[in-house]
Amino acid sequence: MRVVALVPAHQEQDSIGATVRALLAQERLPDLIVVIADNCSDQTVQRAQEVSHGHPNVLVVEAEGNAHRKPGALNWAWHHYCQNADLLVTLDADTCLPTNAVGDWEAEFEADPKLGGSSSKFTMPSTPGGGGSMLVRLQRAEFARWTSTGLRRGWTSVLAGTGCSIRNDVLKAIAARDDRNGPWSYASAVEDFELTYQIRKLGYVCRISPTVRAYTDAMQTVGALLGQRRKWQVGTVEDLMSWGWNDLTRIDWMQQAAGLLAAMVRIGFVTMLLSGLALGILRFDPIWLAPTAVFIANDVRQSWRIPHRDWIDVLMAALLIPSEIFAWLRSYWFLGSWVHALRGKNVDLWAKQYEAEAEALTR
Repeated sequence: MRVVALVPAHQEQDSIGATVRALLAQERLPDLIVVIADNCSDQTVQRAQEVSHGHPNVLVVEAEGNAHRKPGALNWAWHHYCQNADLLVTLDADTCLPTNAVGDWEAEFEADPKLGGSSSKFTMPSTPGGGGSMLVRLQRAEFARWTSTGLRRGWTSVLAGTGCSIRNDVLKAIAARDDRNGPWSYASAVEDFELTYQIRKLGYVCRISPTVRAYTDAMQTVGALLGQRRKWQVGTVEDLMSWGWNDLTRIDWMQQAAGLLAAMVRIGFVTMLLSGLALGILRFDPIWLAPTAVFIANDVRQSWRIPHRDWIDVLMAALLIPSEIFAWLRSYWFLGSWVHALRGKNVDLWAKQYEAEAEALTR
């Protein structure tokens, strides 16, 4: 197979070097690595060029006249450099692949002609070794659960743009449609989710690779996390509302219902607790500890699936409070995103996420 790796990069001078080095260290080197600098005003281009040292397999280019952010950068590069490719690897510019990634992906696609896309098992931090703040650890635990669920099902509804591989014939079939300028849609705020849906509609399987892991940066502040998740969640809801209920969206709708129910249950519990305290009718019953013990046992069990876990990850799961705080944050962005989507407000979610991440860097 001819393998082309696309790395869209917007203001990624601090991370692009490690991403390119990891691609050049692959046991199966991509036939072409294209770094697409998307409206960068920092040193992203220079850093990528310095790391590649003129390597014949690396091109560092700037997307010309791109007004569609990451999807636009990917479409532009796909039209220019990927028409003779068999397999595409798409990678965020703050993500590093272990040396087996490209070779394992190629073997997966050669073994299964119905495989349309394969996502990595992505985690944080961007280099192995664990550690990190409580917020980083909670994100790592969250994605470990996502990975376990996807591997158990044998399919995924999202080929994570963080790091994935896609059969190019499938992308060509999608790009041939009249409603787009390339494989990646400009109408969706979650282009990875939308693209995966289109691939599955064509009858191809999308799954999480059992052997390919990717290391990516976590959101370092609550504000940055909320900006990222609000974009993901609003985009997901808007796409689901557009597609409706069908065999491909059924599980996603059920997950949305479960998320809304979880948020309502938490709000209802606190409301009842405060009402009981205010009326003086609240009485402690030891039976209340039973569901708490079940939740803790489940969280501890899940913590053993966290890649590069240490004793702090297990302790956080046993304490329950950190994961409960994260669950409240999730309820907040879940409910807020549904309100946003139902109101139909026209907001630039990409800009909001960039703004939140930039604010986090200045702290």
